[in-house]
Amino acid sequence: MEAEKKILENSTFEMGLKWLLLILGIGVLVGSASAIFLWLLDAVVNIQYFENWLMWFLPLGGLAVGLAYHYWGKEVNKGNNLLLEEIDEPKKVLPFRMAPMVLLGTLISHLLGASVGREGTAVQMGGAIADKFTQWFRLNNESRRVILVMGISAGFASVFGTPLAGAIFSLEVMAVGKLRWKALLPAFAVAFVAHYACMHWEIKHTQFHVQYVPDLIFTSVFWTVVLAILAGFCAWLFVYSGAFFKYNFERWIKYPPLRPFVGGIILAIAYFFINDPAYFSLGVGEIQDAFGRTVGGEMFILKLLLTAFAVNAGFKGGEVTPLFFIGATLGSALTLVSPMPVDLFAAIGLVAVFAGATNTPLACAILGVELFGIQGVIYYALATVIAYHFSGKKGIYSSQKISWKEAKMLWNFKK
Repeated sequence: MEAEKKILENSTFEMGLKWLLLILGIGVLVGSASAIFLWLLDAVVNIQYFENWLMWFLPLGGLAVGLAYHYWGKEVNKGNNLLLEEIDEPKKVLPFRMAPMVLLGTLISHLLGASVGREGTAVQMGGAIADKFTQWFRLNNESRRVILVMGISAGFASVFGTPLAGAIFSLEVMAVGKLRWKALLPAFAVAFVAHYACMHWEIKHTQFHVQYVPDLIFTSVFWTVVLAILAGFCAWLFVYSGAFFKYNFERWIKYPPLRPFVGGIILAIAYFFINDPAYFSLGVGEIQDAFGRTVGGEMFILKLLLTAFAVNAGFKGGEVTPLFFIGATLGSALTLVSPMPVDLFAAIGLVAVFAGATNTPLACAILGVELFGIQGVIYYALATVIAYHFSGKKGIYSSQKISWKEAKMLWNFKK
């Protein structure tokens, strides 16, 4: 008995040490990779903002990225969806080239003005880096699932500076209505390590401020519900317009590298006629502006269509920051007819549209707290849940699963 107890204790110690090393290794590497990415991204976005003529090179940039993925990156072209598929049914370790390819593809997209995001890059880099530990530690499939969750958590947490939301997002995004609780502790731990590793490189995340949160009365609840329903519809429109563009690109252009080339031509012409740098690249300045004043209602519609088009033409980067733009400007525009504070409604719109598009209401409510403060938590939770229900059952991640239990509970809502 004493010998068996000692063996068990040694085994537990070794297991704990192994996961501690995994958390520290993944967190430091992914957080540092996100810091490098954010530093480079800030540089190229600044160049693009002052050199709008670069948009005319968008077709050539799209062609270059398309050719690179077609000849060297077919295995990783699915991006975030590949991560979700590997978590659901582990097959083989992700090629490490996923990280540098999505990094370069995203920087090219932003330098030339494509309306894309940054979370896809951070999450894919996180997944590719984390999965190398599968080989180094010779992990089984169940442990590999946890490792990939940790990669998503570390990438999301470090790129937005939101470790709590990053951890919950990595668990919630895998399957609607089902959390992989076994990965809860590693996801939280690695999120904080990655966040502080990124901050160690003196990276400054975008700051938002909500000055005033009104009492929870009928009027404030009513207008919050109205905004949440509109946010859910916006998320639905984003997903289905993206599916429409993707279908037609694949239908009419059979050679994949030509899709971002043709898409780049159309986007460059659209940017020329719109003639407003607000719709190029990330649009972080416009998101912040939406917190300070009421903006026009055309902003969220234009950004929605341009982003859905760019992402599904094949430009790399992701959709989350543009979804922030869409949500913040939607909430801000609604204050034209509602008595709610513009900064609070911009915040509510931001998290609600994101929740509807990704089917992650819990993570988005926590995201609201981390970005804007605890005072508005009831508004963020209410809006994210309602937007989630009214957004349709499909999200931006086509490989996301819906558990049957969840489907039965929400079938009447999410059609």
